[in-house]
Amino acid sequence: MDQGAAWKVQPPGEMIHVRTGTPVPDYPLPYYVDEQGEYVFPPRLLTALIDNAVSRWPERSAIDYFGRCWTYGELGELVDRAARGLQDAGFGQGDRFGLCMGNSPYHVVLYFAVLKVGGIVVNLNPLYTEVEMEHLIKDAGIRMIAVPEVRFVHAKVEHIARKTGVEKIVLCHMRDILPFAHNIGFRLLRRKDHIRITEPDLHVSVRELVSNDGKPDPVAIDPHDVAVLQYTGGTTGIPKGAMLTHANLAANCAQMMAHFGGMVEEQQRTLGVLPMFHVFALTSVLNYAIEMGGELVLLPRFEMKQVLATIKRKPPTQVYGVPTIWAAFNSLPDDRMPDLSSVACCISGGAPLPLEVRQEFEARAKTRVVEGYGLSEASPIITCNPLFGRVKDNSAGPRFPGTTLEIRDPENPEHLCGVGERGEVRARGPQIMKGYWNNPEATTKTFYDGALRTADIGYVDEDGYLFIVDRIKDLILCGGYNVYPRVIEDAAYQHLDVIEAIAIGIPDKYRGQAPKLFIAARPGSGLTEQELKEFLATRINKIEMPDEFEFRDSLPKTMIGKLSKKELIEEEEQKRRGGS
Repeated sequence: MDQGAAWKVQPPGEMIHVRTGTPVPDYPLPYYVDEQGEYVFPPRLLTALIDNAVSRWPERSAIDYFGRCWTYGELGELVDRAARGLQDAGFGQGDRFGLCMGNSPYHVVLYFAVLKVGGIVVNLNPLYTEVEMEHLIKDAGIRMIAVPEVRFVHAKVEHIARKTGVEKIVLCHMRDILPFAHNIGFRLLRRKDHIRITEPDLHVSVRELVSNDGKPDPVAIDPHDVAVLQYTGGTTGIPKGAMLTHANLAANCAQMMAHFGGMVEEQQRTLGVLPMFHVFALTSVLNYAIEMGGELVLLPRFEMKQVLATIKRKPPTQVYGVPTIWAAFNSLPDDRMPDLSSVACCISGGAPLPLEVRQEFEARAKTRVVEGYGLSEASPIITCNPLFGRVKDNSAGPRFPGTTLEIRDPENPEHLCGVGERGEVRARGPQIMKGYWNNPEATTKTFYDGALRTADIGYVDEDGYLFIVDRIKDLILCGGYNVYPRVIEDAAYQHLDVIEAIAIGIPDKYRGQAPKLFIAARPGSGLTEQELKEFLATRINKIEMPDEFEFRDSLPKTMIGKLSKKELIEEEEQKRRGGS
């Protein structure tokens, strides 16, 4: 598929300033363009990202956390000290280390320290239940796990540590990284959240871990070694650990660089509000910012008052978000809408971005939002609309540089679909995972002739832009017809009073399944089922029309703010079991 109009091909060996068009001297470009005009991404170690940034920009601010800052030189020293501390604790090559925390400088330091000693990072959502946490720790075989000094996270981990084989809990003291004013507030106002250690010998603090000369023993690491175990969300079954190698993640980072088409003269500043334990933020927020020597302005969660204050204090040049973040900005009154004039472009991922949400945000924020598409197994980005080229409404954009897209018939995978023909999206490229951890059967099912099966239905138009229709497993089968929930949801979002929408399939005696639509309406709108049904009647067909509507104040979301169907499906199943 030709990408000519969408991508700005760089000359081999040169990094170009976006605004001046002149080469950046001595920039170690992590890719080149071959004779056929295709991007090539030589395998690299992720540790090269931090080593290069520390070497080139030691005086630059690397991390801002509530106003307290660390330079790249200071960050590099902390990484080396933590790496030495891990080796002194007996942690080494191939060992698994759990990162179970929100965004903080600790996450960045421990991430690169684990990689530097040849370990494998396992990203864990601190909001997982104890049952979920226990399964993942056992499955990954985690030896050490880092947690913040927050009771609801620490208590879960300490309770299951012994029975899951965890040897050390690395305790991250918030008072060591917060500015003075925030530190006092944390101690006085959050006393109920302070931890209670019942097994002291199981713990080591980061403070102790970095108390050394900062000279780790060199380790021979292959770029194709596993760097991160990224567990899938588990919405369609038991979570599986995608084995992402150094080469996978470093390539996806370099693909972002090629996609941006160069770099700007000034240092980039990334608003780091998406949780870095999620693969979207891992690549776009953490890895990419370090690759470009940018400043990470970290926040532990998306809390609007805090976000607005941070944007005012440190205006970002890059903002990455999920659709619910843009919708949250849209809900603000005009006098609270932040000044985003410093932002060249916002990137949306993690879930489909409703067109109406995008258009309203762009009109009010006076900046562009482009949508990408990917999944954990692809490190995660496969496609993205160009930042400075043509954006197509409701499209996930053209393929990422160095990526091959295939659309195949799910029932007959040998059939390669043509332009505009719907089928399963499959991908090949340097960012595609090695396989699933300790799960060869699932790995075999997820690949077909070497291509990653995404389980998403989509099509590619004549310009090479990908359009995602729906998840294969989310299809609603109504009397032999395929009904795509996203079609219903997109139609609902066209109503100005609908702020959140989720469509699922429910049992139907006659048709097998029927659609049900859950809606969160704009407060005070008075939107009724009959009004919405009449609105949808002009936008979807009779088969797609929901049999049931349910209005709620808000709909379930994942930790990163993606709307989540899993809880609603479980609720419906419980209702049926109760009724029977």
